[in-house]
Amino acid sequence: MIEHFSELRGFLDRHLDDVTEAVREAAAAEVMPRFRQLADDDIDQKSGPHDLVTSADRLAEVRLTEALTALLPGSVVVGEEAVHADPGVYGALESDAPVWIVDPVDGTRQFVHGDPGFCTLVALVRGGETLASWTYAPALGELATAVRGEGATLDGAPLAAGAPADGAPLTVATSHPDFTTPAQKEALLGLRAPGVAPRPCGSAGLEYLAVARGTCDATAFSWEAAWDHAAGLLLVTEA
Repeated sequence: MIEHFSELRGFLDRHLDDVTEAVREAAAAEVMPRFRQLADDDIDQKSGPHDLVTSADRLAEVRLTEALTALLPGSVVVGEEAVHADPGVYGALESDAPVWIVDPVDGTRQFVHGDPGFCTLVALVRGGETLASWTYAPALGELATAVRGEGATLDGAPLAAGAPADGAPLTVATSHPDFTTPAQKEALLGLRAPGVAPRPCGSAGLEYLAVARGTCDATAFSWEAAWDHAAGLLLVTEA
C-alpha cells in the first residue's frame, strides 16, 4: 500500500497518463456506445424522477473501479453508484488509504436526453486533500486534468480562470430548481441583483470547467456530494 504523500506524488509522476487512459477507455467502452442509444430498461430512478441512473453509469463505474485500484494497489473507490447501493462506502473517505472519488456520468439527465453536456469525473484524494483530478467530456472531446501545486490543463494547454471584463455582469451557474429546497430557492434569489447573471447549471463538472477556462465566473450548488465537487474544486484552484 502507498502510505506517504510523497509516494503518491511519485505515483502521479509515473501514472498520470495511465489514469487518463483508464478514464478515456471507460467512456469509450461503456458510455459513448449508449449515448443516444438508451433503451427504456437502461434507465432507472434513484431518489425521484429528476435523479436518474443508467446502465452506462453503473458499468463505467465498475470498469473504472477495476482499472484505478489495479493502477494503485491499496487504494479504494468511492463512486456515486456504489454509495447509492451501500451508503457505508462513503466512509472510506475517512480512511488512511488513497481514495478515488468517481462520478462515471456527471450530468446523467443530459446524457439521457441526448445532450452532450455530461462528463466523467475522477479525483485522487488522501487524508481529505485532493491531489489530482480528471474531467472528461467524451461527447465534446475535451479532457481537463489538474495536479495539486502543478496547475491545470485542458487538452494539454494550460487553463487560466481569469477575471470578468470591466462592466460585464458576473455569470453564476446555480443549482437547477429541480434539485433545490424551498429555502435554497429563496437563498438563490439573492443572486438576482444588478451586475449578476445567474443561470441554471447542467453538469457540475462542466460548470467547474467553465469557471476554470473563464467562461463562467462562479457556481452556487445546493448539494455536497464528493463525486460532484472534488475534481472540479481542484481544477478551479489550479487554473
